[in-house]
Amino acid sequence: MNKILYAIIPVLAFSIIFVNAFFGHLIFASETQEVVNKYSVYVHLLSEWESDSKNIIFDVTNTWHKSDKISNVNHVFDAESKEYNENQLHELNGKSYVELKHEFSNCQEEWQPMLYRKAVDTVRHEIEYVQGQQLSADPTVSVYPDIQNKNYENSEQQSEIKNGYVQFFPICTSRDTTSYDYSVKTDNKDLGFDVYFVSSSIQREQFVDSEFDYYTESGCYAQNKQSYSGTCNNIKKDSGLLVIFPDNLKPWTTKVTVNLYENN
Repeated sequence: MNKILYAIIPVLAFSIIFVNAFFGHLIFASETQEVVNKYSVYVHLLSEWESDSKNIIFDVTNTWHKSDKISNVNHVFDAESKEYNENQLHELNGKSYVELKHEFSNCQEEWQPMLYRKAVDTVRHEIEYVQGQQLSADPTVSVYPDIQNKNYENSEQQSEIKNGYVQFFPICTSRDTTSYDYSVKTDNKDLGFDVYFVSSSIQREQFVDSEFDYYTESGCYAQNKQSYSGTCNNIKKDSGLLVIFPDNLKPWTTKVTVNLYENN
């Protein structure tokens, strides 16, 4: 009997993982008005960059509310019909980088987190909450403490980021004007990031060209942080979040966690 169980349990475990990996986005799609979209963006900086570290990983959670007008329409992501995980060569500040980004990061489809990922995220959330790294007791919402980068002054940060790396994350909304809670943290202890809510992805290029514009209301931006949470109100539907690092990354890989939550 034990021998049979030893054979069945691994097969069962593998089957569950397999089903989650390939069909979890269909099985566990939300029937509510709330859509949870999780994805990652991998960035590899090429030789022109000054950073010792050439790798940045952005783990993103984007939560928004469906429109009542389209709530019955199936927007579930069809993995079989998409070509995603393609390397794309880009240039920023005259320096090249390779970006690996999923197509379902564009807010057009619903990509629910798989069941096993929900479990892992919940456990991680509880551990961080006990350790004080997480301020929210709700495992579906991340709120990080406000931690200033103390390695150098903000004036140095503002000088350094002018030639740094800038990443744009679109919000997902069906409304013309909305409000978003957000939180950002990094595991890089050597430097800080700036974060700004901006009107559109165009501001990413304008930041590089020194013609940068952003939402200036309290809670819509922060400078020289290692961890931050805020709320930005009255933002337009094409808006998004810019996260900016100086070109001085030293660890092998810098990991950045970004959470975006549309308010009711």
